[in-house]
Amino acid sequence: MHGFLPNALTVRYHTSIWPRWIVIAVTMAVWFMTMGAPPLIFAQPPSPSVFKRLATFPVFNNTSIDVETVAEIIAATEDGNLLVYTDSITGNLGFVDITDAANPVPDGVVALGGEPTSVAVAGPYALVGVNTRPNFLMPSGQLTVVDLASRMIVQTFDLGGQPDSVAVSPDNQYAAIAIENERDEELGDGRPPQLPGGYLVVVKLMGTPDLWTTQVISLTGLAPLFPTDPEPEFVAINENNIAVVTLQENNHIVLIDLATGNAVNHWSAGAVDLDAVDVVENGLIELSDTLLQVLREPDGVTWLGNDLFATADEGDLDGGSRGFTIYDMNGTVVFASGNTMEHVVARLGHYPEARPESKGNEPEGVAYGVYGDVPYLFVGSERSSVVAVYQLFSEEPRIQFVQALPAGVGPEGLLAIPARGLFVVASEVDARADTIRSTITIYQQDGDTPSYPTIQSADRGDTGLPIPWAALSALAADRVSPTTAYTVYDSFFTQSRVFTVDVSQTPALITSELVLQDNAGNPLNLDAEGVATRADGGFWIASEGAGSVDDPEQPVTSANLLVEVAADGTVLNQIPLPAEVNALQRRFGFEGVAAVGAGAAEQVYVAIQREWVDDPAGQVRIGRYTPATGAWTFFYYPLDEPISPNGGWVGLSEIVALNETTFAVIERDNQGGSDAVIKRIYTFSIDGLTPQPQGGIFPVVAKTLVRDLPSDLMADHGPVLEKVEGLTVMADGTTWIVTDNDGVDGSSGETQLIDLGPVFDGQ
Repeated sequence: MHGFLPNALTVRYHTSIWPRWIVIAVTMAVWFMTMGAPPLIFAQPPSPSVFKRLATFPVFNNTSIDVETVAEIIAATEDGNLLVYTDSITGNLGFVDITDAANPVPDGVVALGGEPTSVAVAGPYALVGVNTRPNFLMPSGQLTVVDLASRMIVQTFDLGGQPDSVAVSPDNQYAAIAIENERDEELGDGRPPQLPGGYLVVVKLMGTPDLWTTQVISLTGLAPLFPTDPEPEFVAINENNIAVVTLQENNHIVLIDLATGNAVNHWSAGAVDLDAVDVVENGLIELSDTLLQVLREPDGVTWLGNDLFATADEGDLDGGSRGFTIYDMNGTVVFASGNTMEHVVARLGHYPEARPESKGNEPEGVAYGVYGDVPYLFVGSERSSVVAVYQLFSEEPRIQFVQALPAGVGPEGLLAIPARGLFVVASEVDARADTIRSTITIYQQDGDTPSYPTIQSADRGDTGLPIPWAALSALAADRVSPTTAYTVYDSFFTQSRVFTVDVSQTPALITSELVLQDNAGNPLNLDAEGVATRADGGFWIASEGAGSVDDPEQPVTSANLLVEVAADGTVLNQIPLPAEVNALQRRFGFEGVAAVGAGAAEQVYVAIQREWVDDPAGQVRIGRYTPATGAWTFFYYPLDEPISPNGGWVGLSEIVALNETTFAVIERDNQGGSDAVIKRIYTFSIDGLTPQPQGGIFPVVAKTLVRDLPSDLMADHGPVLEKVEGLTVMADGTTWIVTDNDGVDGSSGETQLIDLGPVFDGQ
């Protein structure tokens, strides 16, 4: 037992009339006599050592970059040097050599003849649950045993149904397989019961695999919701060979003694009340709603020693409490996370606003490990693509949030490897067209300062709630303060706003927000893709319009706008392009704005991302607007040729004025990860060039490469993020970039705000 005392003893700390020291002494004596070693008791929370991302392994490395792959459930050999994962898409069991954890090496696959759903390791063998059903109404599956040395299948066991989770006991004496026989959500009303019902299979791992025996343990009749259709979801086993099984759709938990096959306890997972959560998909993260009696409907489960366990309360049918719960073996709730995970992901820019009416951040997996003397609980958020890390205590505060780790999209498998100081996450979503690949991410326990997040938000006023944000699409520097920057979000959200960022802190801190409003106080909804500060105060905002992608005959649905904003957020003017220019618009419009000069001498420059109708191939417009006259004139900027192995396009994402005639831009392709090639900062000068109005011959600027960004984007050992959207130069000359996480919709939600140092010396 590590970290937590048995709950009955822990509760007595707070309820006994005996002196506290007597209770502790008796407790310790009992533990010495019964367990041979005391639990860890922290009178004060020690400073935890944090985890940092060490490596990211794209799963296609075990096949081909052109093959869709999935890493779902992951296990490791006893020495922690070999990772074993299930790939349900290819039907393979995959291997990754992490002897050098910073440089994971693909180590091949084994074809399983079906869909692998889970894997666990018992000594020299990998035990894989394989789904072989032809359809939902005819569930079938097997337990496939793979020799890890030879990579040969040495035994199979018919399970009689569809396996969903495999666990091996700490003493390698038992395996337990949850046979879910999952329902067809499109059959009838999609709700249980849909027979045949599921059950638990226990395998006694005595001798070689050919000598192993199986036992079927019924789970029917335990849960009152759907007693004939248990649908067991996940199983975990403690050192006493007690298995805890979650029956997700039934909102029920069962404890099974593997030695006898008997259910020693079972209970409803219960419900929670949630306040200060977002429940409406409206383009705003509003932490102001209340949900009452939300069923937990737990998915993943892990033991915290032998007497407590934690569940990830994902939800399925009617529930999903957006957090996790810790129980004792009597079914008593020791700790419930409430709304705290929702607030964590909102503070970090990872809140999935596309799903608030459903299950929010949707925790799915949990893992536990004791690193040195410190017990940690890891909770994976499927929809926010982060893993929340907590430190556990035997006394109050019981549990303390430590950090959030960035993962790939849809973290599914969580694995603690304490003996090596490692933690591993398998993320299952693979969609190359959306720049998403399934990955295995490796983290190392290292130091006391996290490397992620790079930006987070402060509380909104005195509410105690975070300022929600995501989809950062631009950067601008304060004209005076070297530590103050500004950013905006794009049209993924409504009620456009300017965020103030303190970059002197680590991570940088969003300290306030300025909602853009018209003169009547009504919020404006823009597609803000650029922001610049003005010498006389206030801002310029570049709002991208919407036109057709390929067909110039399709009507424009919204115009590109240059928006003049006062320092208090009041929109003073919305300036369109000339009508003859608007007629040439395509989908990719304004992507950045820069301003030079002041008063009557002010000039405003906008970057258009890609070519419009009649623009030469590979040349995009840099527009100049003169506020004093209202005139629009244009230059051309030459783009690099796309060279990604996945094709795609190249365009501009930002423009920054370095002086009155010299500008910096971000030029990027629309690729991410291993397909990303062009993420670059260029400079150009307009000195000696005269921009022309529509109908004239636009001068072409000459560009100079200043910095190739992929190494900067991979400095935290993650994949190259597609959308490098913001660039600015602070008053002290330091250069910053920021990536756009698309509002965590088809994205991992990761945002990188990176200090590049003094990139433009001498400009």
